[in-house]
Amino acid sequence: MSENSIDFQIREEILTVMRNLYRRGLVSALTGNVSVRVPGTDAFWITPTGIFKGGLRHDDLIKMNICGDLVDGRNRPSSEWRFHAAIYKVRQDVNAVIHAHNPVTLALNIAGIRLDLSLLSEALLFIKGVEYVPYVEPGSEELANRVLEKAQLGVNIIVLERHGIIAMGRNIYEAQTIAETIEDLATVQLVSRLARFLYTLG
Repeated sequence: MSENSIDFQIREEILTVMRNLYRRGLVSALTGNVSVRVPGTDAFWITPTGIFKGGLRHDDLIKMNICGDLVDGRNRPSSEWRFHAAIYKVRQDVNAVIHAHNPVTLALNIAGIRLDLSLLSEALLFIKGVEYVPYVEPGSEELANRVLEKAQLGVNIIVLERHGIIAMGRNIYEAQTIAETIEDLATVQLVSRLARFLYTLG
């Protein structure tokens, strides 16, 4: 497959996944971002900042390298490009990164409730571990450094306090599955707690 064909396929997959995440309410009009590594290179394609996430087109996407240099594209990359690049530097097994704003996962995090992977069989199957990062300014170098530290531990989910989640996968569809599974788990955990509470009320 030619370089142009690979780039086209990557961009097509990013557009598909962004639409999927938007429909599920895991990203909103202008929040959330997705990247995919170009195989055998230090480059990756990433979504732009300031453009409607549910209707992205091929020429909206940006190609960068892990040093932060722009390779292709006319738009500004997501402000979170730093932690995407940081993950690709330290995790050769990761070829796709999704940053979503999973509402139920964040609600549990704000309430101080850690996720229990044992509650959902799919979570045990797809999620290799969860790490948590205290609130750090979005888009900052400090956030990228905190994410890098957690990514080095080998997990594939990082929860960012008051900000969202980072899902890492061998490919973009695995990353999407992980992002969706953690939200499914959070929903099951929340509803089960509410059900137990209501049961105790008689």
